[in-house]
Amino acid sequence: MNDPSVDIVRLTPESEAELVFEGALRPKTLAEFVGQAKVRAQLQLLLQAAKLQNRSPDHILLAGPPGLGKTTLAMIVAEESGRPLRMSSGPAIQHAGDLAAVLSSLVPGEILFIDEIHRMARSAEEMLYLAMEDFRIDIMVGKGAGATSIPLDLAPFTLVGATTRSGMLPNPLRDRFGFTAHLEFYSEPELEQVLTRAATLLDLAVDREALAEIAGRCRGTPRIANRLLRRVRDYSLVHGVAGLDAVHAALELYDVDALGLDRLDRAVMDIILTRFDGGPVGLNTLAVSVGEEGETIESVVEPFLVRIGLITRTPRGRVATKQAWAHFGIPRTESALFADDL
Repeated sequence: MNDPSVDIVRLTPESEAELVFEGALRPKTLAEFVGQAKVRAQLQLLLQAAKLQNRSPDHILLAGPPGLGKTTLAMIVAEESGRPLRMSSGPAIQHAGDLAAVLSSLVPGEILFIDEIHRMARSAEEMLYLAMEDFRIDIMVGKGAGATSIPLDLAPFTLVGATTRSGMLPNPLRDRFGFTAHLEFYSEPELEQVLTRAATLLDLAVDREALAEIAGRCRGTPRIANRLLRRVRDYSLVHGVAGLDAVHAALELYDVDALGLDRLDRAVMDIILTRFDGGPVGLNTLAVSVGEEGETIESVVEPFLVRIGLITRTPRGRVATKQAWAHFGIPRTESALFADDL
């Protein structure tokens, strides 16, 4: 007798269609990839030169904030160079043995993609130095005075590393990459192109005005743009509302305002403006006040607030700007300080 619980986890045709859509959202070639024109041109040259010389492309480091297309570019590198792709992540490689197992199983010319490469264990990073430069690793057998180093030759491969915090990579590792690409946030016209392509794949009729509204609220990030578009699609299906009205209603429901601020962003700004009179406020104080980890505030919330000019970082802490007081419509008290006052 079949276990009825098995049927619960089976994919429905609708689920399969959604997975196909998720895969289709990722461009397959550099020509399909929207934005990052400089990086695309640099990668195109690197890949074409490698193909003409019939060799593996140089090692590539992709650096930039989350959601800008680092994983997609790694897949494109494998696709355009006609090589197989192996995917891993820094947190999964916590011992030199983990990395040795991956490297020793690579086939000639394979592309190895390591996401969040800055989170690898230090012992694995040191093993990677020799592997990237000489396609060789040394494996230690035994312990103490009887330990022996056995060299193991590797098949030539191309390492594509992705990191959101390139400053955390040790210099010897960073210097071994033949090409480092710095991905930038997208402009609104570029995001409109991303959304137009996604809307076509979703078979969703959205006018240009509605797409422009979404593009202005997605923090310069394609991943967020596609996520918001799906929420607009859901709202349209459930409530039968289309166009700009659906965008406004859906984004209001999901707490995304005209600047792209979400619930956590507004909670941080509310703490700075109302409880601490505009600042300065220390990171730990902010984190405790909103009930989040300090790392989340520093790496997720703060960069966007600084980029759009709502707060500034000073030696004494975070301070709200004139734009922040104006955007939230809160009257500035006489004792409030601006960054210029510090």
